[in-house]
Amino acid sequence: MRNRLRVLRAERDWSQAELAARLSVSRQTVNAIENGRYDPSLPLAFRIARLFALSIEDVFAPDGEVALPEEAVDLSPARRLRS
Repeated sequence: MRNRLRVLRAERDWSQAELAARLSVSRQTVNAIENGRYDPSLPLAFRIARLFALSIEDVFAPDGEVALPEEAVDLSPARRLRS
């Protein structure tokens, strides 16, 4: 599973250890998730998304799909009318 965890963490200038503490997991768990070696449990995925005030889909995407940054998605009313 692909994810934006490293980018989201870097945007807030948090270390892996700081993010791990906020999520109540080990730094090694954060590292494994960021590097795609570990897919988080659903409860942990919800905690991660909630911490960043995003949906799970904004943080994680299945392999083969690219997780898009929120600024790349235009949900303005004018855009919705054109679709």
